[in-house]
Amino acid sequence: MNAPFVPSRVVARLADPGERPAVARFLDAHPDATVFHRAAWLDAVEQSTGHRTHVLVSGQDEAIRAVLPLHEVHSPLFGRALVSTGFGVGGGVVGKGDAALFAAAQELAVRLNCPTVELRGGPLPQGDGWHVKTDSHAGFVTPLAADDEAQLLAIPRKQRAEVRRGLGYGMEVRTGRSPEDRAMHHAVYAQSVRNLGTPVFPRRLFDAVLDGFGDDADILTVLHEGRPLASVLSLYHRGAVMPYWGGGTFEARAMRANDVMYYALMNHARARGCDRFDFGRSKVDSGAYHFKRNWGFAPQPLSYAHWTADGQAPRDVNPLSPRYRARIALWQKLPLAVANRLGPIIANGLA
Repeated sequence: MNAPFVPSRVVARLADPGERPAVARFLDAHPDATVFHRAAWLDAVEQSTGHRTHVLVSGQDEAIRAVLPLHEVHSPLFGRALVSTGFGVGGGVVGKGDAALFAAAQELAVRLNCPTVELRGGPLPQGDGWHVKTDSHAGFVTPLAADDEAQLLAIPRKQRAEVRRGLGYGMEVRTGRSPEDRAMHHAVYAQSVRNLGTPVFPRRLFDAVLDGFGDDADILTVLHEGRPLASVLSLYHRGAVMPYWGGGTFEARAMRANDVMYYALMNHARARGCDRFDFGRSKVDSGAYHFKRNWGFAPQPLSYAHWTADGQAPRDVNPLSPRYRARIALWQKLPLAVANRLGPIIANGLA
């Protein structure tokens, strides 16, 4: 008589280096994998910031069911955490989210002395100390139009008028990945975030992403009389463009250079073969949230989860937190040279 069939149990564990090709194949084939799950992103963050990558896999009968990439973030100012994934607005589990995988993340955090685990999307855990937020952030994605004129007409009337006003200044738009493009982008972005009261990310992070992504990342800059006014570093993934690190100078606001920049990026992305524009995430009811709605983008709720070890306080890296209000006001007054020198040291822990 045949023995009864007993299904094998799901096992979650750290992937070893030899499994990297199998993990990459799983993520490449899975429809839910985001740009922040790509090996190029994981490697760029680790190489440029020192936040080590850990990849958890769950499997059954030697077949991968799910992958959870994590960065081990460490900062003297903001503490330690396991984050999926570092400096990304997405991440989390790809595949079948199961209790074994989430428990493995908790166990790894304890072993690495990381009091917090943060998951940015994907299947989320329930109970066992996990806290899920579904109303704090929203994403914004919309299809690209058929041509440049249709793209302009797809923008709501009031915002379209701002774009037309900016186009009237006859500014130059250039794209590339050269050292000059990178220098202009960093100069504009650093000034933009200083004006907002936040520290700039390390330039080596931008360089590592550009180098790692190759043709799937570039910089678009808007110039007036040779001066860069607005610039954005964008990521391309599965037919979507995501303007990820962008900003403008004080002068950009008066000339609507940021509006021209996003409109030009839409046209540039279509010419590259993209069919969707991913405006990224914004905190609900923030200025960026309403700016994207003004462009005609409908907010889509995003879900995040975090777990904190017993007796530990979760790290707070939210720039809108009341505890940072005075520091933000002080940072906005810093000379740009000082902010650019101190900013990367601080921002390295804001993954």
